[in-house]
Amino acid sequence: EVQLVESGGGLAQAGGSLTLSCAASGFTFDAHGIGWFRQAPGKEREGISCLAIDAQTFYIDAVKGRFTVSSDSAKKTAFLQMTNLKPEDTAVYYCAAIRPPFYGFTYYYGVDYWGKGTLVNVSA
Repeated sequence: EVQLVESGGGLAQAGGSLTLSCAASGFTFDAHGIGWFRQAPGKEREGISCLAIDAQTFYIDAVKGRFTVSSDSAKKTAFLQMTNLKPEDTAVYYCAAIRPPFYGFTYYYGVDYWGKGTLVNVSA
């Protein structure tokens, strides 16, 4: 069974930090990019970061310099380190296995597998 299980979400104050984890199983972890998406209340889901299979990283401007994506291949776990959180970061965050190639969120093949999401709520 394919699984992507997010954890680490919760409440944070503006300016605080959280690290999200995504435990993967049931598919070839190293053959996929790992993407992070979020969906804010009333908004469309958007891609925010990706660690591609060639180790290139991608970030949208809204999170660049504040969020960092990484992975532990041996543990088949991806991470999203979030610092200097802002209220506008409030969203459900999803990890995803992205079908290569990936060159940016403007155009890519698509997502093979989705996690179910974890809520991040940032208060002022």
